Amino acid sequence: MNDAYLTCLNSKGFHRLHYTDWGDPANPRVAICVHGLTRNCRDFDALAAALQDEMRVVSVSIAGRGRSDWLPNKEDYGYPQYMADMTALIARITAHGATEISWVGTSMGGMLGMLLASRPNTPITRLVLNDVGTVIPKASMERIGTYVGKDPRFATFAELEQYVRKVSAPFGPLTDAQWRHMTEHNSRQHDDGRWGMNYDPDIALPFRKAQDKDIVLWAPYEAVHCPTLLLRGAQSDLLLPDTAIEMTRRGPKPRLVEFAGVGHAPALMAADQIAVVRDFLLQQGS
Repeated sequence: MNDAYLTCLNSKGFHRLHYTDWGDPANPRVAICVHGLTRNCRDFDALAAALQDEMRVVSVSIAGRGRSDWLPNKEDYGYPQYMADMTALIARITAHGATEISWVGTSMGGMLGMLLASRPNTPITRLVLNDVGTVIPKASMERIGTYVGKDPRFATFAELEQYVRKVSAPFGPLTDAQWRHMTEHNSRQHDDGRWGMNYDPDIALPFRKAQDKDIVLWAPYEAVHCPTLLLRGAQSDLLLPDTAIEMTRRGPKPRLVEFAGVGHAPALMAADQIAVVRDFLLQQGS
């Protein structure tokens, strides 16, 4: 794994995005992995490790998360900025010879992938939507809104890990090592020694403006034409069963795979989850 940075433009100047780069940089088959609202690129370490012998895997931290820069204009935390940033990332990847670009997106990252894959002449050739779909219920956004942007501080790393385990419990059963990995790469220690999350609390500002009603994305979804895999946590409150089933009948008509004992969203750390994604990405043709 190599760490790399990409410089992008925002409304007030430039910012840098951090990403991890796995596998042969000359491999024409590339998977871009994009995380959920408060997460970062290190969520995909286990998946990338399983794919790197066959594909190059680029996992990016969206602005305001992980080791990527925080945006000076907080109103920029939204899909127009994120899509522009991802377009710059795709341009860098294709400039180095990539000819097949797969997209693996969890929650927010899946919405980004859907929007980009729906555009004419999209470079995305294969799409994985991890527990996100065409209708985002208001109730699920209200639940997420109970912790996003709160900026809690803890006296010890162990206390922070307990907090992460609580708010991320819907990710499903993880090992102690996986919880520690998730906490280590989603934490920062402040100057006073206390521990907190390593994302800009202000990423919640535009999110809160959108949580007063359901988000409906049928129009972009039905413009997606590449092979698509739809993953769902069986107890998810963000991708509801009826929505997932309807998605299999419309648009790219994806295969739907559900994981028992998981809510929003499958962490893609368990062997069975990784195997489903890996098999789909390595398929040839439609």
